[in-house]
Amino acid sequence: MGMTTRIARWCAEHPWRTVGVWLVAAVVSVVLSGALLADSLTTESNFVGTPESQRAIDLMKQRLGREDPVRDVVIIRSPTRIVSDPGFRARVEAIHNQLAAAAENPVRVGPTFYQTHAPSQVSNDQHSTLIAVTMPGDEIDKADKKIAPIVDVVEATNGRGGYQVLATGQATLGRDFTKLSESDLQKGEGIGIPIALLILLAVFGTVVAALIPVVLAIFAIVVAIALAALIGQISPLSFFVVNMITFMGLAVGIDYSLFIVSRYREERRGGHDKLGAIEVAGSTANRAVLFSGMTVVLALVGMLIVPTKIFVSLGAGAILVVLVAVISALTLLPAVLSLLGDRVESLRVPFFGRRAQETTAPHEGFWGRTVDLVMRHRVIAVVASVALLLIAAIPYLNINTGAAGLSTLPDSTLAKQGYVVLNRDFTVGEVTPATIVVDGNVATPAAGQAFRKLRTELAQDDRFGPVAPAVAPPESLAVITVPVAGDPNSDAALNAVRDLRSRYLPNALAGTELHAFVTGASAQNLDYFDITDTYLPIVFALVLGLSFILLTLAFRSIVVPASSIAMNLLSVGAAYGLLVLVTQEGHGASLFGFQVVPTVEAWIPLFLFSVLFGLSMDYQVFLLSRIRERYDQRGDSREAVAYGITSTARLITGAALIMVAVFAGFAAGQLVMFQQMGFGLGVAILIDATIVRTVLMPAWMEMLGDRNWYMPKFLNWLPDFRVEPPSAPAPPTGRPGVISHQ
Repeated sequence: MGMTTRIARWCAEHPWRTVGVWLVAAVVSVVLSGALLADSLTTESNFVGTPESQRAIDLMKQRLGREDPVRDVVIIRSPTRIVSDPGFRARVEAIHNQLAAAAENPVRVGPTFYQTHAPSQVSNDQHSTLIAVTMPGDEIDKADKKIAPIVDVVEATNGRGGYQVLATGQATLGRDFTKLSESDLQKGEGIGIPIALLILLAVFGTVVAALIPVVLAIFAIVVAIALAALIGQISPLSFFVVNMITFMGLAVGIDYSLFIVSRYREERRGGHDKLGAIEVAGSTANRAVLFSGMTVVLALVGMLIVPTKIFVSLGAGAILVVLVAVISALTLLPAVLSLLGDRVESLRVPFFGRRAQETTAPHEGFWGRTVDLVMRHRVIAVVASVALLLIAAIPYLNINTGAAGLSTLPDSTLAKQGYVVLNRDFTVGEVTPATIVVDGNVATPAAGQAFRKLRTELAQDDRFGPVAPAVAPPESLAVITVPVAGDPNSDAALNAVRDLRSRYLPNALAGTELHAFVTGASAQNLDYFDITDTYLPIVFALVLGLSFILLTLAFRSIVVPASSIAMNLLSVGAAYGLLVLVTQEGHGASLFGFQVVPTVEAWIPLFLFSVLFGLSMDYQVFLLSRIRERYDQRGDSREAVAYGITSTARLITGAALIMVAVFAGFAAGQLVMFQQMGFGLGVAILIDATIVRTVLMPAWMEMLGDRNWYMPKFLNWLPDFRVEPPSAPAPPTGRPGVISHQ
């Protein structure tokens, strides 16, 4: 008796004890999340490694005991009055007093133009003025919350007396991103869960059976969020981790329960008693879930090696929820099935309830006839499906990765409204300047001459604003800030910082022993893009290698894993191409309500590969496990393929549609990154469950025949971790096709 079988039987024999443990875990998780989650999340997208921008930050921390400050601005504009009007001045000073009174330590509200007389605080048309709002850089984790009182004043005074009052900057942007993320999360759940429930009703045909996977998915999500909150106490995680846990939890949590509950019902209809059906499911479906979960985790491990906060956070969140979903499927689900027994068939849905009870023979029904047709014309099916997937992948050659930036936020957000006015009347560089950290003896005449040369050369480039004087408390470090025109995520700003690093600074510091490092929003973006480009092939190699090893152990074949990997790469490539075609090039974007942007978020290709490869292998493991089980029993490869696909097609199609529904819910959000992520995941799963699983896979396996299960003799020493045990399930104790109520 295998491990999964023993676990399933023990939990089924002690159902109340098992359910009680999970209920306690859920309650404790809710309490922990409520107490710890807010302090465990950050809007900061910093680095785990030490690229140039991070080295600059580390130098400021070590030598000056501070970081680059978090910068925001409040913009006050009158369409009719200019800054010199007494009424305008009175209004600005009144708002300034309210801001200063509302600001909580350590937020600092800067002086007005009337105190500084700085030209940079007044627009060229004299109708707008700026008030700087800053906080120490080490407060960036809480910046979105610290800025809240300032935002309250801005929203309360905006429009009064005909004056427009807006705010934008790092903290305001973080606040809006957090709110939009929460809104998109709720919208995704509101769309995904109801559709998933409807699909489950169609697949299972009964209300009780359909509710079980949803309940278990919610358990997995609740516990995983609490675990993320605990991890965040050690090192804060990106606030996107909650979105990741939610959509991955819904996707895999529902799928794992779907396959196990379906196998249990199948064995009950086959005549096994309740515990016997749970045992058979434990030795087959539960074992497949365990291997499937491990495959997904291995695919997600690739994200953990990318040294950026967002990748580590997303990878950690996804791995946590997959592991919890697997554990709940292996323990809680057998206990629930034991308690419910045949009541799992309660509240039957008209039409679907009858269809769900029907058993389709390998060569009958829609799926049976489709598979037979594909296998009869296997060469045509392979060539046509591969050609179609390769054609779909072609637009990927034109991918332009980057970051969407402020300009892609909805017009209703405060940060976007402030950005538009700031970019028009001033420069966004005022709140996102490049910060140059110069290491060395900065008090020498040579250093002073180098700084003057840099200031002179940058003044001749209209992409840069006035260079602030060097701040050099110790003799070994200088900090210079220079505004960079435009959205910090734009190509213009990125190219400006590239030139600053590669041309202006080397020229100015030539002949000195000084070393300069550039940080700031644009510099961090550049380093981020370089990291994702560098680690993409590394992650590909790691994930493909680990997956090949696991699948070789699981199916005792080197052909099956090689074929599976090739098919998954085809579906991932097609998804990449369609993502570029729709979201970057705009073909059909209006049909989905997507915002067309010139770039695909830099993290999405690597993220999509890890997640899609894992989820695609999910189906592959379930399908191949049934094929291998049948092949071990009958020794006929063609019949095993037909049986495996026909017997699982309904479930895999339902599971795929559930995932598509979940991802479509997130794609319906307002954030461009979620639109791209949701579309990429959804279209890939759809391709995988239709073209790959229904056409390419059976045709290819038919062409190979018994060669599918080829295992070189020199690898016979490998342990046998076969997903499906070689021995057939225990014989039923009741009459086939009859559920004996016990």
